[in-house]
Parts: sequence; C-alpha cells; structure tokens
Amino acid sequence: MTVPLPEEAQDDLLSRGYSRRELARIATVFGVSAIAASMGRPAWASGGIPDPAPAAKVRIGANECWTGPLAPGQTAAAAIISSGNRYSPQDQRGDFIKAVVQVEGVPAETVAPWPGSSDPLSRTVVTFCSPTRGLVTADPTFELAGRTAEWLGAPVKRVPLTPDYKHDVKAMLAADPNAGLFYICTPNNPTGTVTPLADIEWLVANKPAGSMVLVDEAYTHFAGVPTASYMVTEKKSVIVMRTFSKIFGMAGMRMGYIMTQPDIIAKMMRYDGGMQSGALALPSLVCATASLTAADLIAARRKEMQEARGMTLAHLKKRNVAVIPTEANMFMIDWKTKQAKDMQAAFRTQSVEIGRSWPIWPTISRVTVGSMDDMTAFCAALDRVWA
Repeated sequence: MTVPLPEEAQDDLLSRGYSRRELARIATVFGVSAIAASMGRPAWASGGIPDPAPAAKVRIGANECWTGPLAPGQTAAAAIISSGNRYSPQDQRGDFIKAVVQVEGVPAETVAPWPGSSDPLSRTVVTFCSPTRGLVTADPTFELAGRTAEWLGAPVKRVPLTPDYKHDVKAMLAADPNAGLFYICTPNNPTGTVTPLADIEWLVANKPAGSMVLVDEAYTHFAGVPTASYMVTEKKSVIVMRTFSKIFGMAGMRMGYIMTQPDIIAKMMRYDGGMQSGALALPSLVCATASLTAADLIAARRKEMQEARGMTLAHLKKRNVAVIPTEANMFMIDWKTKQAKDMQAAFRTQSVEIGRSWPIWPTISRVTVGSMDDMTAFCAALDRVWA
C-alpha cells in the first residue's frame, strides 16, 4: 500500500524508529490515507469525536460554552457567507494572525491557525514522539495526546497530579527522562486547576534535548491568569496551544491556533503540506479574528461564568458535597461512596447531562459551568438525586 505522506515526512518518521508498516497508521491521524475511511472511528480519536447530542434540557457535560460566538464574531461570520465562492476573498488568514500578534505580543511567524485544537495536539505527538521517545502526561488530564501516542505505539507515562491538583513537573520528568513530549494542560481538564508558569519554566529548562513541552491553554480565558505565550518570544522549546471552542462559544466551528518557533511549525505542517492550517473555513476564521480582540466581551463572559460557578459551589458546600477547587468553567464533584457513572445516570433522569469521570477517579464527576439557569437547574436536580 502506498502511504500518502510527503517523502520528507516519511524519511523523518523512519529515522525516528517507525516502520514502513506504521506509516500507514500515522497517515490516518491526518486523514490523508485511503485506509482511514475504511477503519471507522479510530481508537486514538475516541475521546475527541463527540457522542450524539444528548436529549437533556441542561447540557453541562462537555465543557462547551453555554452560548454562541461573541456578537462581533457572529456579525463577521454572517458577512463573509456571500464571499464563500472564493477560497480567500482577501487575506483572512493573515488578518487572523495579525489579531493573534496584537493580543499575544508574539511575532507573526510564530503563529499557525488550525481547524480546532485536536489536530495540532495529535500532530505534535507525531512530530516529537516515537517508539523510542515517549509522551509524559498528567493523570487525570485531557486524554487525546495519550490516546494518539498509544495508537502510534509510542510509550506513555501518566503521572498523578500533586495533592493540590497541579501538574507534578518534577515527577513527570523523572517518569521518562528521555521523553519526546511533555503535555501540560492548564487550566487542567478535568480539574480546572492552574499549573504555575514557574513550574512549566522549570520543566522547559530541565527537559531532555530535542524534546518539546506542549502547553494546552484551552481554558485560560475562563481563568484570566497570565499565559505561557511569552515563552514563545524567548524562543524556548515550547508550543502554546489555544482553541475557540470554550469561552468563545465556537465548539462547532472548529478553530484554534498554536504559537511556537517557525521551524517547529514547518515540521508540523510537512505531513500534509500545510493543508490543514491553510485551508480554513472562512466563517470560522473571520469569527475567530473578530472575537479574539473583543477584550471587554471576553471579560464579561468570564464574569458571567464566575457568578454561575460561585452560586453552584455555594450550594454544593451547603449540601456538604466535596468539590475540587477550580479556576475554570468546570469542577469535579467527589461522590465518595457512589460511582460517577451512576450519578451521571441519576442526573439524566432529571434531564441534566453532567460530565464523565476518569479511570483514576471513578467516584468523581466533571461538571461544566453553564448559564445561571443551567446551574440553578443542576442544583435543583442535585437536591432530588443526592441523599
């Protein structure tokens, strides 16, 4: 079978220990192999493809925003529809990069947009992991990096969070001193806790040569804390990743970006010739551009989430329900004596869809913070199902 990966990419993968047989498997990650269509839903993506939408009236299980894109983004997306006959009516991709530069203060050549964050996350694993250089990730955290690495046959080390639910960077380095990639999600999904930038700096300074630190800041706008983008300007071995699926309310529009050094971007693009980063849907692209600079609206949406979260956490405290402290639009409830899957089923009887659990914490459920109405309904449902 011919593997439709560019020759440069094939040579790189073979030099890092992959076999020619494994190249076909790697190609499926990028959707460029003919066998991808025949394989169905691949194991590596099982956590990244949403299940059919639940029928619940209150949907607070998938870390989505409770409302749609910000008003300037909606206006821009609607306006571009009439120009949809053109691949690029003007330089919309360039305009997006300029907006990132304005907000983040990074050089334009360090910015690459993508259709969401799942592709660049898995792409980073392919670029830096191999059968001899593995992935180190927290436990629990967002699983897509780990699933992709396992799908590729790269070693995976999962390191428990610290007692205060941050990434244990020293333990992560000790778990695999020769790792190719260290994955940091901050605020972490599912805990909503922030790992200090000083800890990430330590990991970047002490990691093995040739490896990379991926900092996934999908939820950073909900936390309103300092971000890792400054590390890119200092030319550190770090990739900072963002998505518009969260506070920007664009989960269904698939838009995100990374910030890193130009040579790293080139390495990540070589698997498909830059197609994924270059051929972006115009409505998503212009919606993201207009939304990114709407600082006042971002702050207002964050405040709305904080108020709904505060009300909910106060109610849980009153009911003596154990909750992990959080700085994002999610929180973890420890049901102690009840299985999380059973509590999820109980909430479904009340038409409330809460989140799932992680294998390391079978009695702990993740709950997304929705609107004030959503969380009022959640509290009412809790009073009915929790004894």
